[in-house]
Amino acid sequence: MNIPLVRPIMGREEEENVLSVLKSGMLAQGSWVKKFENSFAKFIGARHALAVSSGTAALDLALKAMGVGQGDEVIVPDFTFIATANAVAFQGAKPVFADIDRQTFCLSVPDAEKKITENTKAIIAVHLFGHPADISGLQSLCKKHDLVLIEDCAQAHGAEYSGRKVGSFGTGAFSFYPTKNMTSGEGGMVTTSEESIAKKIELLRNHGQSDKYLHTSLGYNMRMTDIGASIGVAQLEKLNDMNDRRIRNADFLSKKLSAVHGIITPSVKAGVRHVYHQYVIRVAREFPLSRDELKLFLAKKGIGTAVHYPAPVHKQPCYSAGGQDATCPVSEEAAEQVLSLPVHPGLDEEDLMRIADAVLEAGGSK
Repeated sequence: MNIPLVRPIMGREEEENVLSVLKSGMLAQGSWVKKFENSFAKFIGARHALAVSSGTAALDLALKAMGVGQGDEVIVPDFTFIATANAVAFQGAKPVFADIDRQTFCLSVPDAEKKITENTKAIIAVHLFGHPADISGLQSLCKKHDLVLIEDCAQAHGAEYSGRKVGSFGTGAFSFYPTKNMTSGEGGMVTTSEESIAKKIELLRNHGQSDKYLHTSLGYNMRMTDIGASIGVAQLEKLNDMNDRRIRNADFLSKKLSAVHGIITPSVKAGVRHVYHQYVIRVAREFPLSRDELKLFLAKKGIGTAVHYPAPVHKQPCYSAGGQDATCPVSEEAAEQVLSLPVHPGLDEEDLMRIADAVLEAGGSK
């Protein structure tokens, strides 16, 4: 039997919630969305949570609410999913690519500081793969240069930094795509403790409508449905347990693989809770197989893997074609070495042993 890289965990609670929405006949944004928002805000530790149609929409609306626009620059990590940079570009602003920390894959504070100019308006910290970025360092940087901090939490539901949930430090943007630590089928959430930001996003996501057919600003249809929110409510109740299982699975794999020559297992900085959206190893030159050869070897064993991500963002054609220049050697090295192994909550010990044994066999250790 094949072991998939990811598998959404759904159960009776999600089914019952969806059925209750269908029976009510009220399918669009309604009471379930409000319940999801209230529960999520409380979970994160923010005053407000605003449900939207996707994680990309959450980033887009967060940037708009912060006033990012034409001529501004926003520092983003060079090693991340492209949506982070695209959300900046869609404001008419320029994404400026900074390198990452070699251990955490998150934004390098020293390199981010080097990229600040008089046009820099904001920094987007991506909590990549579920490991929190260096919040303290980035907050100091933002304070020093009068910048706003946006947290891209698309892969870090429930991750913690110094005992606080990510998404509670700056304005947070979450995704509920099916592969995430929790899902609403599709959808996203913006978290903030600033009343003015929350009010702007509430208008922007719903056609700029402050009252029925009274449109006080330009806006979009970026709402979440009650169907999606009802799934999200059930998933949020299970999130801590699902994250605990991800952490246990990651610990199991790291204990088995840490001694394999040429395999670098994930690092966890002190004072953080890494929730392992992905369990990402590095396949170094010392390993007998290349990263791509190991990927193929594991596929033949029925083990799903993926490369997150095969190229730094500045090398994507939509940015490189415009002459976007970046010096990010750690990001380029990561793109050549990373490989994601299954870590999702649906794995049992037999699955984990199969994964570990296959990597050990590929490395000549078994």
